[in-house]
Amino acid sequence: MEILDEAAKEKMRTAGRLAAEVLEMIAPHVVAGVTTGELDDIMLDHIQNQQHAISACLGYHGYPKATCISVNEVVCHGIPGIQHLHNGDIVNVDVTVIKDGYYGDTSKMFMVGEVSLRSRQLCRCARESLYQALRVIRPGVPLTVVGDVIQPIADKAGFSVVRDYCGHGIATEFHTEPCVLHYRNTQLKNFILKPGMSFTIEPMINAGTWKCKVNKKNGWTVTTADKQPSAQYEHTLIVTDDGCEITTRREEETDIPSVFHNM
Repeated sequence: MEILDEAAKEKMRTAGRLAAEVLEMIAPHVVAGVTTGELDDIMLDHIQNQQHAISACLGYHGYPKATCISVNEVVCHGIPGIQHLHNGDIVNVDVTVIKDGYYGDTSKMFMVGEVSLRSRQLCRCARESLYQALRVIRPGVPLTVVGDVIQPIADKAGFSVVRDYCGHGIATEFHTEPCVLHYRNTQLKNFILKPGMSFTIEPMINAGTWKCKVNKKNGWTVTTADKQPSAQYEHTLIVTDDGCEITTRREEETDIPSVFHNM
């Protein structure tokens, strides 16, 4: 994993701030009746014409849109299109922006109208699992602490953690090793965090089984195997000397700092 110098960290902060800004900008538009394609068009226009940046998703391995918009039982990689949002939907919007060669990758859940208690609890669990994982990131700890923290939170809530998809290294490339697993594991127990490392944490929490399946027609869209809903939150972070810095923190997130001092 690349160790970032101060100049690179500053570029990561810029890219992260832009990605967060896209989610802040789109929030008023995520309402019943809008199509996911219309939301994608708004975000692409903002990235290109307001931020003078690049959508990392558009054209990535042939992906056809600027963002991923995943509704209800869609776990990730939902392709924006003609689907209308309805009252009660939960929606993940995943945005990655490239600015000056560096990446900012983030996502959050939106709730459309009156959402069921179970769906609200699911979204809250995904958000809390991300936040608690951020609170243990610091130099000297193994990357496995991410799964050690997240899985008990999901278990206690009666939900499950997706195992087929993970966080990733990120800086001047979109996805790099290692895979950041969100469930308890021993695969990376010897991967010790160091200052300057940058990666994403992006737990996907399912209401039912953790098992997923990929749409055979488009090759991208992932849904839960049992059609129960899924929720995800994601941030890009940089490991600091005593914790981590969140490059994609949104202004609305007043309950977490932009820099965690975890020593």
